Amino acid sequence: MTTRLTSFSRNGLDFDVVDTGPIDGPVVVALHGFPQTATSLRELTALLNARGYRTLAPNQRGYSPGARPRGRLAYRTSELVADIAALIGELGRGPVHLVGHDWGAAVAWSLAAARPELVRTLVSVSVPHPGAFLRSLVSSDQLLRSYYMVLFQLPVLPERLLSTRPAVLHRVLTKTGMSEDAITRVRTEVIESGALTGALNWYRAMALGSPRAVTARVAVPVTHVWSTGDGALSRRGAELAEQYASGDYRLAVLDGASHWLPEERPDELAELIVDRIESVRR
Repeated sequence: MTTRLTSFSRNGLDFDVVDTGPIDGPVVVALHGFPQTATSLRELTALLNARGYRTLAPNQRGYSPGARPRGRLAYRTSELVADIAALIGELGRGPVHLVGHDWGAAVAWSLAAARPELVRTLVSVSVPHPGAFLRSLVSSDQLLRSYYMVLFQLPVLPERLLSTRPAVLHRVLTKTGMSEDAITRVRTEVIESGALTGALNWYRAMALGSPRAVTARVAVPVTHVWSTGDGALSRRGAELAEQYASGDYRLAVLDGASHWLPEERPDELAELIVDRIESVRR
C-alpha cells in the first residue's frame, strides 16, 4: 500500500520530507536552495499538486536537524547527489521528474548526469549546469556576482556575522529581491535552527567535487529557467547550459523577476514544469 514519505535515512543521517499531492500521481522531487528549506517551495508544490502531481520536497543535508554532519568533506556534491538518489530509492517509484532551485538545481543537474535512470525530466531554476557556471566566471560578470562565495569560505566569521547582526542579513536578502516573509523564514528555519553552518558548508565543499561533474552531459529532457532580475546569476551561464544537455533542451527567461522564482513567480514556474513533464507524455 502506498503511504506518505515523511522522512528517509542514509548513512546514519535522517532527512525530513514534505510529501503532498495525489499519492498515486506522477512524482516530482523538488530541491530547495540556499539559504532556504522546503517551505520555500510550498506555493509551487501546491500548484503542482492541484495539477495531479505528487511532490516530495526534502530538507537537504545540513538543513534537516537529523542530517547535519560536521566538516566540509561531508558536503561534497557526490554526497548531496547520493542523498537524493536514496530518497528516490526509498520511494520505490522511478524515474521521477526533478526540479531544483539555486543549490538544489546544482544537485539536480549532477544527479541527472550521474544517475539518468532515476530522472525522467529536469527543470533547473536559476543555477545552470556546473560546467556552464564555471565557464561563465571567465566569460561574463559572473565572478563579480559570486563575491559572497569567497566570503563563505572563511571559518566562523560568516556564521557570526549573519547570526548576530540581523540587520546585515535583512539588508543583503532584501537587496536580492527576497520578500519579508521569506526573510523571516530564513531567520527562523536556518539561522535560529542551527542549520547555517551546514548550509554554508555546501559552498566550502565546492572545490572538493569530482572534475567529471563539471563536464558530464545530461541526456534527459531539460528546461532551464533564468530571470532577468537575478543578481546572483548571469545570463551567460544560462546560455552555456545548453552545451551540457544532449537531449531536448529549452531555456525559459522570466522578465523582471528576481532570484527567488519559486516564491515570486510560482504560477509561471509551475506551468513550465508541467509543460516539460507533458512533453515526454505526448
